[in-house]
Amino acid sequence: MTTPQDIIRRDVLAMTSYPVPDATGFVKLDAMENPFGLPAALAAKLGEHLAAVALNRYPAPRPEALIAKLKAAMRVPDGCEVLLGNGSDEIISLITMACATPGAKVLAPVPGFVMYAISAKFAHVDFVGVPLTADFMLDTEAMLAAIAEHRPSVIWLAYPNNPTGTLFDDTAIERIIAAARAAHGLVVIDEAYQPFAQKSWMPRAGEFDNVVVMRTMSKLGLAGIRLGYLAGRASWLNEFDKVRPPYNVNVLTQATASFLLDHIDVLDAQAAQLRAERADLAAAVAKLPGAEVFESAGNFLLVRVPDADAVFDTLLGARVLIKNVGKMHPLLANCVRLTVGTPDENAQLLAALKLVLK
Repeated sequence: MTTPQDIIRRDVLAMTSYPVPDATGFVKLDAMENPFGLPAALAAKLGEHLAAVALNRYPAPRPEALIAKLKAAMRVPDGCEVLLGNGSDEIISLITMACATPGAKVLAPVPGFVMYAISAKFAHVDFVGVPLTADFMLDTEAMLAAIAEHRPSVIWLAYPNNPTGTLFDDTAIERIIAAARAAHGLVVIDEAYQPFAQKSWMPRAGEFDNVVVMRTMSKLGLAGIRLGYLAGRASWLNEFDKVRPPYNVNVLTQATASFLLDHIDVLDAQAAQLRAERADLAAAVAKLPGAEVFESAGNFLLVRVPDADAVFDTLLGARVLIKNVGKMHPLLANCVRLTVGTPDENAQLLAALKLVLK
């Protein structure tokens, strides 16, 4: 008898799957999604557009027309190329796999996006986490020391950071880029939440010989289509393209993205509304007893409360789903992460928080 234990890697056997709770019947404020759907008329036109897609054909492995639209809409600098992925998760995996030489390491500030470390584990690459400061900013000197010691192949910098919402200091990032260059390392600036930060390294994507900028359409309101993209010098993207599955972005994703890039003003307006809602929600939560709200440049808020487990359980009972990040890292002790929702969803969130923060 052959069992999985006979052939599956021991480290994989010891892992658990990435947790995604069933949100049926809940106010879903745990995954930093855009809560707004498309206007009905636009959704109908999209439906007509998708009906004409040839589902019997493989997708274009490199859809040049879509890439050209992305370059124009996202203001990718001249001289930079774009690589598409099945969400930014796949791009993280591709970069890690391509750089997984024997003894290679990757480095990122922690707490940060968990997929940096998970992808490293899958690729048999050592992950080095450098703790942020108590106010969730880069510990620049510690980062520089870790780069000098470990000489990582890849350094991940989320801008803004998840789950803290922090926008790291540009001068600190420049110093890290310089240190990475001296150590022959690549810096990946992850701008998943750029629609809410309104600050970007994209204009400088071609300025450095060891920097690429990664983004996703997910937070812009298209999480369901799974489209991420990487911008940077062709010398880097051509190499990462070699490990990309040939048909990694399906025809419906390509068609949806192409159509909605012609209506990017709708998605931009939704992002602007969420930025306003973020400010209102932060002010309201900060007034609740025992709540400490950290400044956020994302579409979510990190909040420290007296008892994160009690807050999570109370909101769960009120059918409001949030993310309890209190056990992810010591710096996040008793912290919860609240996605910014619609005005009605935010009102329900506040009502539930008042049940436990009193």
